[in-house]
Amino acid sequence: MKSKRHGKILELVEQYHIDTQEELLRRLREAGFDVTQATVSRDMKELRLVKTLSPDGRYQYSAAGQEPAKEPASKFLPLLSTSVRSVDNAMNLVIMKTPPGMAPAVCAAMDAMAWDGLVGTLAGDDTLFLACKDEASALRMVEKTKKMIGGR
Repeated sequence: MKSKRHGKILELVEQYHIDTQEELLRRLREAGFDVTQATVSRDMKELRLVKTLSPDGRYQYSAAGQEPAKEPASKFLPLLSTSVRSVDNAMNLVIMKTPPGMAPAVCAAMDAMAWDGLVGTLAGDDTLFLACKDEASALRMVEKTKKMIGGR
């Protein structure tokens, strides 16, 4: 029974945007599994489910090691071209400026594009910090981003 339940959990997190244990519990019950919240919690731990950033910028559960699909840069071009005011680097960091309130959306777009050499992102209200593996990766990101946003 446990292996069937685990299989169903993996199926559900792949098929639906599940961002809470309660939602997973509800979907399991709808699928005919009589489970408690404690059981779901243990199953999630055993399956090593983690919250990952989806391409639409929301967090959802997925199996460890499963990355959200890489989205093409063209999908985010309108957002980047209207929201990024400037981009520059300082060693291996890329710093982007946006209008107030836009940094989290731009940050989610950068994450979804899964840039080569990008190891992490951090967004404030109007500023993003993108950590790259090395200075060369940061310079490539700045160059590509400037082309995408028209040279700012």
